[in-house]
Amino acid sequence: MDLATAVENINWLSVIVAAVSSFLIGGIWYGPLFGKGWMTEFGVTEEDLKKRSVPKTFGLSLLLACIAALILEMFIGSEADVTFGTLAGFFTGFGWVATMLGILYLFEMKSLKAYIINAGYCIVALTLMGAILGAW
Repeated sequence: MDLATAVENINWLSVIVAAVSSFLIGGIWYGPLFGKGWMTEFGVTEEDLKKRSVPKTFGLSLLLACIAALILEMFIGSEADVTFGTLAGFFTGFGWVATMLGILYLFEMKSLKAYIINAGYCIVALTLMGAILGAW
C-alpha cells in the first residue's frame, strides 16, 4: 500500500479512540499500578508533579498519543483485523519501542525497574491501540 492510499483509508474515529485508550492506560499505569515506583526510579517527588503545567503535560501527551495511533493505523492498514492489529501493536511496542528504550537505558545507566515500568507501558498501550485499530 502506498502513502496516499494509507492516508485515504484512515479511520479517524478509531485513531481517536486508540489514542484515548493509550492516555487512559497511562493514567492507570503511572498512577495506582506503578506511580510510586516510577517516581522513585526517576527521582520525581509529589512537589515536582505539582509544579508541572497540567494542561501542557496532558494536552501534549494526548496529542502525541494521537500521532502514535495515526502512524500505527497507517502501518497496519485498513485491511487489518483485530488479531493482526493486536499483534502489530504488540510487536511495535516490544520489538521497536522497548528495544530502543533498552539501548537508551543501558547507556543512561537506568535501572531495570525503570526500564520495565516504561517499556511495559509502551507494550501494553501499543498492543491495545493496535487491537482497537484492527477491530475497526
